[in-house]
Amino acid sequence: MLTRLGPGAGDTELGRALATADIDALALLYDRYGALAYGIALRILGDPRLAEDIVQEAFIKLWNNASTFDASRGSLRTWLMASVRNRAIDQLRGRGAHERREVGLDVVDALPSTVPESDPWVAVSAAMERDAVREAVARLPVDQKQAIELAFYGGYTYREIAEISRVPLSTVKGRIRLALEKLHSYLEGKGLWNEP
Repeated sequence: MLTRLGPGAGDTELGRALATADIDALALLYDRYGALAYGIALRILGDPRLAEDIVQEAFIKLWNNASTFDASRGSLRTWLMASVRNRAIDQLRGRGAHERREVGLDVVDALPSTVPESDPWVAVSAAMERDAVREAVARLPVDQKQAIELAFYGGYTYREIAEISRVPLSTVKGRIRLALEKLHSYLEGKGLWNEP
């Protein structure tokens, strides 16, 4: 017997309803988390069309595998966001090398310049620094790179990153600490980081 769920239904309730093939539960879930899922996919991929595809695939996967949802292992939101994240990363890995780009690092290009544009040497120096930062981030292990991008370019808190990545908060903190140490060492080796 299907019961009508209202907008105030909890994730556990929605999970149970999905397991009984309640299409209204899927609609409520999409209303609740569709925009967040799209935001995560877009941040990782940087392509609106691909982000929409990833979100659609994640919701279809959720619908097809709803009976495997176990609330004791995490929230429905976390399960869905992890699915979106993993699918988006898989999409990135599947692209050809010529299509890959560092998602989120284009933010560096968008930063306002604090130097006059009339000095070409300053512009060249700034471009070299941006390239060095991109290269340093690209050299990070995948888990550390993702944590850095989500924290510094995506604006997520460490706790949100832990939920998205499905790892403990301490693991996220450790990944970011190690990544920052590696970035510091790399940029210092390039002569771009001077201790005060």
